[in-house]
Amino acid sequence: MKRHKSISHFLMIALLCIGAGEAIAQSKSRVKSSGQDVTILVTVHPHNDRTREIADTLQPDDFAVREGDRPQKIISVKRPSEAPPMVAVLIQDDLVSQVNNEIRGLKDFIRNLPQGSRVMTGYLTVGDLKVAQEFTDDRQRAAESLRIVRGSESSAPFNPYTGVIATLRRFDLQPEGRRIILLISDGLDASRGFRSASPSLSLDLDRAMRESQRRGVSVFTFYAPSVGLTSFSRMAVNFGQGSLNRIADETGGDAFFSGTSFVSFDPYFRELNELMSRQWMITYRSSNTGSGFRKIKVTTEQDVHLHYPQGYDPR
Repeated sequence: MKRHKSISHFLMIALLCIGAGEAIAQSKSRVKSSGQDVTILVTVHPHNDRTREIADTLQPDDFAVREGDRPQKIISVKRPSEAPPMVAVLIQDDLVSQVNNEIRGLKDFIRNLPQGSRVMTGYLTVGDLKVAQEFTDDRQRAAESLRIVRGSESSAPFNPYTGVIATLRRFDLQPEGRRIILLISDGLDASRGFRSASPSLSLDLDRAMRESQRRGVSVFTFYAPSVGLTSFSRMAVNFGQGSLNRIADETGGDAFFSGTSFVSFDPYFRELNELMSRQWMITYRSSNTGSGFRKIKVTTEQDVHLHYPQGYDPR
């Protein structure tokens, strides 16, 4: 009997440990809701010198959050200096070779991230995501993990968004912080046929947006054409850029492109660095308990434009 009791006691402890581990993993892998805390990234978009001055005067108590029609209780508002970013840099491997001229600028961007930042790098290639560097606080190491793109149709991913979904799971065990994906891609999902490549029809784009919202990750996108369809089809370019714009808009990020091609990422990096210096990490306590998509609205009385996730599904 003593032996049976010991075994039962041991099994009970083991099960409790497993349950606790699963609870911790779940709490890190999704936006916490139903009367608990929800953390979102809010980016202030100043458009001229006047709104830049206003943006620089914002204070934590200037923000208000609603879910649907309900005002929510804000628990904390952190400035950029109080919440180092976690940035996953994803590069599509079949982009045109001109992208290789931008690798130095991308390395500089990583090296110049603020102290305490954590960076992951990866390539969207055949077989989807290939991680070059797991999340690390060694920015130099992360920068040096970058290589030139292969620039071949044989290195094309199934589509860009399955790799985004795989990357999102890697945020699960990361600490609190501003969660960001920088996606350098043509944005086109023709994996289920060109007719399904529209931004409104891509299944994996929809999945990537939902998972990003659920995990509180904002996606910023740089467009560059691939050696495939987006190098010669205007419709493919429109579909790709539309998809990149949609995932950025829905997750609180921003999309960077100009025309159907690109010359340099330098102006994109300048604007991205400015936006990252005006980001706020807001945690509020959701008063909602039901299922279904919860639309978020963040406001301030100041005359500035805010980007934030459009909402989330708590499931």
